[in-house]
Amino acid sequence: MTNRTFSRRSFLKTLGATALAAPFIARGWMAQSPNSMLRHASFGASGMAWSDLNEFAKFKHFELVAVADVDLGKTVELRKKFPQARVYQDWRELLEKEAKRIDSVNVSTPDHMHAPIGMSAMQLGKHVYGQKPMAHDLHEVRKLTEFAVQNKKLVTQMGIQIHATSHYRMAALLVQAGAIGRVKEVHSWCSKSWGDPSELPKQTDPVPGGFDWDLWLGVCGQRPFIGNGYYHPVNWRKRLDFGTGTFGDMGCHIFDPVFSALGLSAPISVRSEGPAPNQWNWAMDSRIHYVFPGTPFTAGNTVELTWYDGEAKPPAEIRALAEGDDLPQTGSIFVGTHGNMVLPHWARPLLYPDKKFKEFVYPEVGSGDHWGEFIDACLGHARTSARFSYAGPLTEAVLLGGVASRFPRTTLQWNSARLEFDLAQANQFIRRDYRSGWNVKGLTWTV
Repeated sequence: MTNRTFSRRSFLKTLGATALAAPFIARGWMAQSPNSMLRHASFGASGMAWSDLNEFAKFKHFELVAVADVDLGKTVELRKKFPQARVYQDWRELLEKEAKRIDSVNVSTPDHMHAPIGMSAMQLGKHVYGQKPMAHDLHEVRKLTEFAVQNKKLVTQMGIQIHATSHYRMAALLVQAGAIGRVKEVHSWCSKSWGDPSELPKQTDPVPGGFDWDLWLGVCGQRPFIGNGYYHPVNWRKRLDFGTGTFGDMGCHIFDPVFSALGLSAPISVRSEGPAPNQWNWAMDSRIHYVFPGTPFTAGNTVELTWYDGEAKPPAEIRALAEGDDLPQTGSIFVGTHGNMVLPHWARPLLYPDKKFKEFVYPEVGSGDHWGEFIDACLGHARTSARFSYAGPLTEAVLLGGVASRFPRTTLQWNSARLEFDLAQANQFIRRDYRSGWNVKGLTWTV
């Protein structure tokens, strides 16, 4: 047991932007595995895929067999580190030719291709580590979740690596132990701004060599390529058809400890108080208000959760609960009946009022390894903690915020069992049609 012996104010000041950008790397936890190898394929070779692969490669029973990336220029470093891996440009060709030689995959692509690739791999009996959010649309998330639950031998894990840290585990433990009493409300925020209020540029640029634009579009409709990073490799997060905005990028991380601490299920309603997206891009400065059913850890029959991103922040009276301390750039405040907890992303939770918790002794809580946990589970020695049965409802809640943002100042009642809103216009955003020739079994929409 250890006492808090640091200055909260100086700690939060130094946390700064690094907590947003730096990847979490856990140490000292290795999978206990038999002599067999986990034969693996990656969908994606750079960005988060590169990060995931470098984490997996720390385990001696991991073998990268193949990789698919629509941009062969992004495979240069991968070819150097994993010279034995066969490289494909079309993910469908990889699955067709390598299915008998792989056991697991990671899907670390832009959001719009998470579901088609993940579902196709699971149908072949492959374990799936899928980057957050689980999918681009609510219908896709539900179908992935149902398939994973029905096929219990499949190992799944969503890439919310902070889930394994001692900080998030401690936060859940403190809330469930009643350190701040029962929770009345939660406010979560992120300073990122994956949005763009501008119109679609009226231009067509040449497609770079080695990059297959049609494969990158995948299930989405055809359109001219726009260069200068407008879509590829990063700014797709801002575009309605391909990404899920700041909310989809960071919401799965920030809501994760809220869900795990409170044991939340599907929300009852969701309402946006922020700007609406335009025809092409997500808006910035979101403010999304949720009402969830109460749980044994909440103060009432319902509990409210509010999300803010970009320049939007919790109101002054909520910020004041930190007693003058600087709030982290990204995190949550849990407002309890007997105290409050600030949970930075990602750092140790802080309890208030300071007078009450000044001598509080934090419990010892260890960290795990999110990637090692997946490998260990694939080899039959563990269960993943962010499997799709948990990550699915979490992702659905996040994506509901994106739908709500299209209908500002309108309370949308949500029927999770029926996967529908009480507003007919909102239901058109639950799913989308894939373009001709790109339908995936198990994701077909039926009414």
